[in-house]
Amino acid sequence: MNDPCYIGIDPGKNGAIAFVSPYWQPYTVALDSTPRDISDALETARLEYKCIAIIEQVSSSPQMGVKSAFTFGQGFGMLDGLLTAHCIPFERVRPQVWQKAMGCMTGGDKNITKRRAQELFPKVKITHKIADALLIAEYCRRIKS
Repeated sequence: MNDPCYIGIDPGKNGAIAFVSPYWQPYTVALDSTPRDISDALETARLEYKCIAIIEQVSSSPQMGVKSAFTFGQGFGMLDGLLTAHCIPFERVRPQVWQKAMGCMTGGDKNITKRRAQELFPKVKITHKIADALLIAEYCRRIKS
């Protein structure tokens, strides 16, 4: 329980949760998993490690339809609630803050974060789905360790 676990969460249907530690290979859980699978992953991490999380602070955009905005907000609220229910301390950080700190300002180009994640995690198969979550977790490790 003494090993640290830094959790990065990229909310949204195509996002993920990444678990990073200096002592083991990072792992991820896609947010298109079931709520139970997401909850189980957070609880397992909490029981085995000293966890702290950062969730990307995002909001719906005017381009989203009503249903999409509602679904997005519902998912974000679920993640917030799961972190709270599992007693995992967390902060919300705007994308511009963690991207600047990690040297990968995207301007909307997801290939920039994918490339940066590949540089930092060369043994992990990086996809667009997990790249941001891994970088947010690494940002958490850097500012909290």
